[in-house]
Amino acid sequence: MNDLERIHTHLLNFPETTEEFPFGPEAAVYKVAGKMFAILSPDDVPASMNLKCDPDRAIELRDTHEAIIPGYHMNKRHWNTLHLDGSISNEFVEELIRHSFELVLAGHTRKVRDRIVWETD
Repeated sequence: MNDLERIHTHLLNFPETTEEFPFGPEAAVYKVAGKMFAILSPDDVPASMNLKCDPDRAIELRDTHEAIIPGYHMNKRHWNTLHLDGSISNEFVEELIRHSFELVLAGHTRKVRDRIVWETD
């Protein structure tokens, strides 16, 4: 399994996650209960992904990883773009995906949060 397949599978393993293509076939949008938490652009060179992030952590990540920049075409305070050039480990990418999912899930109503069974470490 290549890195993009691994990322795609990881994204879809979160509860109530859907994959949609509202911006065209070049950008897969992943949503939890209708709210976006990731955009994967596999055809970019290198492939890239936008993820929601806590604003303070977003700045820290940009300062420590060349492959992480302010979110492309997104609110740059709350979103990062990761260039999937191999400089960020798969495990760290998965941690950032989880962080994004949890932030978006926390923004849902209590009714939705209670419905979604989610185990945190």
